Amino acid sequence: MAIPLSLLDLAPIAPGQSARDSLAASVDLARAAEAAGYRRVWYAEHHSMPSIASSATSVVIGYVAAHTESIRLGAGGIMLPNHSPLVIAEQFGTLATLYPDRIDLGLGRAPGSDQATMYALRRNPASAESFPQDVQELQGFLAGKSLVPGVQAVPRPDAPVPLYILGSSLFGAQLAAKLGLPYAFASHFAPDALHQAIRVYRDTFEPSEQLAEPYAIAGVNVIAADDHDKAVDQMTKSYRARTRAFITRGPVARNFTDAEIDEFLASPSGRQLSQMTRYTAVGTAAEVQDYLETFAKEAGADELITAHHALDTADRIRSVQLTAGL
Repeated sequence: MAIPLSLLDLAPIAPGQSARDSLAASVDLARAAEAAGYRRVWYAEHHSMPSIASSATSVVIGYVAAHTESIRLGAGGIMLPNHSPLVIAEQFGTLATLYPDRIDLGLGRAPGSDQATMYALRRNPASAESFPQDVQELQGFLAGKSLVPGVQAVPRPDAPVPLYILGSSLFGAQLAAKLGLPYAFASHFAPDALHQAIRVYRDTFEPSEQLAEPYAIAGVNVIAADDHDKAVDQMTKSYRARTRAFITRGPVARNFTDAEIDEFLASPSGRQLSQMTRYTAVGTAAEVQDYLETFAKEAGADELITAHHALDTADRIRSVQLTAGL
């Protein structure tokens, strides 16, 4: 692959698996990505989701960093309105002190949860409105140039932690361009504005101390296997599991059969859900690589962050390896 590849690990807790199993699998996946030459592994902040183990994102990063050697690790992303900038600066300053030149900090403004969970996090619904100011406050803490008189983030690493703006709309693209930061678009689950957002980002980018030229990352789903039919089977099982988790959120207790899930996916609501994963590479190594190269070119991306969705850890690791050409 000519374009740099990275990995988004959603730390999934598969049916019959524990959160401890999931976090052990995250270590195995990061080691595989490191050996395969991936640039970075990111973990996303999600709350109150029984199928995702990365809610304490900075803790997961530290755990994986302790079990890997060189690959960059980071948040893709921290939902900054859930936290004070000072706390995040302290967490990521600590990580970068322990693991120099290996830590990234991607920032988003979504809740990463539903409304009830948002309130449980003590988040003010209006907190997203101050996201641009909070990013700059955080940036100041990490660089030792605090915007809050008399307050500093400790520990502070020798070099500032690089910031990335995450988004799925034009807002993030415009903010990243204005602040001169790299921009990562969540096209792996919110594909609609991908091309326009990256175009706006590139057209309006202003150089900064961190970044001289625009740098765009695009998310894409991947299921690679040693033969095409096996990859398709893994995709079918994975998206059934994802759909089952989606439609059984809340008080619903029943377990839907595969036939019922397939019937839902064929409905208008199901097709809308399927459109969220429009950008998915599935097949053999050659098929996946061809898809990714075309996708990157059409999107105008400088780097791809790949989300591998096979349910079995060994299959996800194999997908990571095949995508990298191993």
